[in-house]
Amino acid sequence: MRIVLATVGSLGDLHPYIAIARELKARGAQPVLASVPEYRADVEGEAIDFAPVGPGFAAFGDYQKLMAKIFAVPQGTEFIVREMVMAHLRTAHDGLLRAAEGADLLVSHPLTMGVPLIAEQRRLPWAATILSPLSLMSAYDPPLLPGLEWLHALRRLGRAPYAALFNLFRLISWRWEAPLREFRRSLGLPPARGLAMLEGQFSPHLNLALFDPVLAAPQPDWPRNLRVTGAPLHDGPLGEFIDEGEAPLVFALGSSAVWVAGDFWQQAIDASRALGRRAVFIVGPAQLGALPPGMRAFAYLPYSKVFPRARAVIHQGGIGTLSRALRSGRPQLIVPFAFDQPDNARRAAALGLARVLPARKADARSLAREIGRLLADGAYDQQAQVVARELRETNGAARAAEALLRMSAC
Repeated sequence: MRIVLATVGSLGDLHPYIAIARELKARGAQPVLASVPEYRADVEGEAIDFAPVGPGFAAFGDYQKLMAKIFAVPQGTEFIVREMVMAHLRTAHDGLLRAAEGADLLVSHPLTMGVPLIAEQRRLPWAATILSPLSLMSAYDPPLLPGLEWLHALRRLGRAPYAALFNLFRLISWRWEAPLREFRRSLGLPPARGLAMLEGQFSPHLNLALFDPVLAAPQPDWPRNLRVTGAPLHDGPLGEFIDEGEAPLVFALGSSAVWVAGDFWQQAIDASRALGRRAVFIVGPAQLGALPPGMRAFAYLPYSKVFPRARAVIHQGGIGTLSRALRSGRPQLIVPFAFDQPDNARRAAALGLARVLPARKADARSLAREIGRLLADGAYDQQAQVVARELRETNGAARAAEALLRMSAC
């Protein structure tokens, strides 16, 4: 059974599919992970077949400048859709078409808009994946949107404010998706039903929500044939880590926000010093120089090994990072930057295990204040342990793999 899983984005968009591919392979299937060329080593290092799909990040020039454009609020979403996806439909389609040769089943990511097209062309079944609750755009459980935080206060008015917002987004998306409509015509395909960024991202066959069920309850306007699997988890080998003295604060910003961190790391250092706490900073490409005693910086450490050894986890709220933090049993301070991060942070806070401080407000004083409150209230620790126990047996990768194999056997 040859199953092609297509994805694009940061490591948070790659790791769940590696985890699912490993489970599929363990069950005798032949998974192929199709993504940007830069991820070949990550995928093949896990003994999973890889198919390159262009254009790749190198086509957009300096990576840090690219991240700055992506994280701009609200312009980042438009840049991703129009400049990174729509402008390269032919290139991505050609790569996916090669990857789909001999495939029995295709699996899409919200931004791999070529997968439904190829499923139509080749008459193949396909399944869609959703990485975070925000992508479901439910008017019954409305997301907290970057730059529109004020709108969430209008929930008491019912679904109407969000229904109006989603209709506005529909009009905007219609304009953004003009190249996709033209591309469909060039392939001889009939007009699509709905918009690719909204209902068009969902499969009529199977939709897998790859987030933990504690973050969102099923809603009446969720797509049909949807299953919440829990987070498929994967990270790399454990590097060097100092494990002496009291448990440290662990600061992490995922694989994307690290590129737009600004002075966050210096503020985190100053906050840790003010609290008199040991600290570990997982900084990606940043260079922090000499650090005070009791503090260490690492380019990379696997969250699954580090977070459970923390006194508290301070992170950006990306869905992959949050999934690991939820399983650590440690209280969290979430400093969301953009995209689904504010909504993920809101949902974690509602579980009673996290506090939220928007990244734009995260100076040393506010970080120290919020971390101090987090550590002083034992209720955060208790609730973090409750949720971690609840998720201990949740194997999202296995559930997703089993759902895909059942679908392909039908």
